[in-house]
Amino acid sequence: MLACLVERLVAENDTDSIPDPEKDVDVDGVLKDLNIEGSIDYGVTAISLGSRDFGGLYSEKPLAVIRTGGADDVVRVIRRALESPTLTVAARGNGHSINGQAMAHRGLVIDMKSMADNNRIDVNVNSMCVDVGGGALWSDVLKHCVSEYGLAPKSWTDYLHLTVGGTLSNAGVSGQTFRFGPQTSTVTELEVVTGNGEIIVCSNSHNSQLFFSVLGGLGQFGIITRARLLLQPAPDMVSIYHFSSIELL
Repeated sequence: MLACLVERLVAENDTDSIPDPEKDVDVDGVLKDLNIEGSIDYGVTAISLGSRDFGGLYSEKPLAVIRTGGADDVVRVIRRALESPTLTVAARGNGHSINGQAMAHRGLVIDMKSMADNNRIDVNVNSMCVDVGGGALWSDVLKHCVSEYGLAPKSWTDYLHLTVGGTLSNAGVSGQTFRFGPQTSTVTELEVVTGNGEIIVCSNSHNSQLFFSVLGGLGQFGIITRARLLLQPAPDMVSIYHFSSIELL
């Protein structure tokens, strides 16, 4: 659901200088010596998955899908894209974008769910917060916090099988927003890989411009690789009501 695009500037009427990605991207050259902890997947299944999203409006085939091992791999991929005049990169969570944001036509799609850091859900009971990887699913975060500590994130989406980084890049609005605010309002710190290939830790008091740009920024200012979220005591039981018509309210 995140997209980190390397900006290409060309003269307004200089059409001859606009590169043709179908011709100019050398797959072997782009990925040569790209040493990452994860893996590079050229398989038909991976390419097919990376070329579609939940919206189903567009289909753009990437050159490859990057199974990233961590934030350092994201840095290497972004920096490699910076060396090319045409290559773009898109970070994909669980593929629930609706307008092709998680696709990269003849570019590289980073599979954020493959990050090793997603398995680390570090709860700090004293500060009532949790550190999670950007590709972690909200369902896993909620299950771990509730079962192990009796705590829960202050706000989460109605559908839990979405990635933390993905929903934070889209504000994270749900049926709980009226009471607890969007998910972005419960974030105290982020680790972000910027379009320059730098890992930057930011918060509302440190690198705040980047912090507030990334939250709800649709991935245009960086890729979220870690987030620190506020927690609260989880209730023993909750009731959820669904109304099919406003007249029933």
